[in-house]
Amino acid sequence: MNITAPQSPRLPKPRFLYSPVVKAGPWLIFSGMVALDATSGLLENGGPGAETGKILQNLQAALPDFGLSLADLVQARIYTTRFGEFADINKAWESCFATSNRPPARTSVGVAALPLGASVEMEFVFYSDAAP
Repeated sequence: MNITAPQSPRLPKPRFLYSPVVKAGPWLIFSGMVALDATSGLLENGGPGAETGKILQNLQAALPDFGLSLADLVQARIYTTRFGEFADINKAWESCFATSNRPPARTSVGVAALPLGASVEMEFVFYSDAAP
């Protein structure tokens, strides 16, 4: 199997040593993303709902670079340090997938801490036979 690490200039640059995206056959795995602005590298302010919205905005901006759409999203994992505010996370999530006939599978986990002081981190798994 050919495993590659495709790139997108629309994703925030990693601050640590890892591949933001790995492609293995028809699977594209997006590493955990926090709500960084792709230009400034600064963390989004406004709490878990705003951070979730920024992560999803960054993801959607980059999807065309990988030949993907949200319809190819199979699974998402959400990690948060503020599970008591999960309603705000879910509101941002639902606004993104409101018109989807098949939202992806999703796991949500409360954690003690996340990188860079973020309150939300999300990772994504896509499947597409057509992705380059």
